[in-house]
Amino acid sequence: MAKNQAFMLKSQKMQLQRQLMMQNLMRERQMAMQIARGRDIFMWWGSFYAVSGLGLTLGALKRRNPALFAPMVPLTFILGYQYDLCYGTKIQRMKEEAESVLKNELSLLDLPEGMPTIDAIDSAVAAMKKKD
Repeated sequence: MAKNQAFMLKSQKMQLQRQLMMQNLMRERQMAMQIARGRDIFMWWGSFYAVSGLGLTLGALKRRNPALFAPMVPLTFILGYQYDLCYGTKIQRMKEEAESVLKNELSLLDLPEGMPTIDAIDSAVAAMKKKD
């Protein structure tokens, strides 16, 4: 009996370890896809910025109106943000800020009405069955 319990405990630990590893691998793949998506969006924003910059520059020179450069200011911020997110250190800074929240401001992460309990879940399931 004791050998069986020890075997079951070891098996459960291995299963939990594998589940944690799988979840982490899936998280890494999802983050890689988000970074790749961000880089793709950056390429589109960069192209839009270049075309807009060229058009606004030519328009400003042709009409002798430097006010036509005004749209370049917000576009520069947008492009800079995207670059920092995709190729800079923004993700690292976000990670550090998240670690700070987890360490110093954990109460911000509390769920309204606290963590769901088994009883609360069972009550919700029973209420849903009554509606059907």
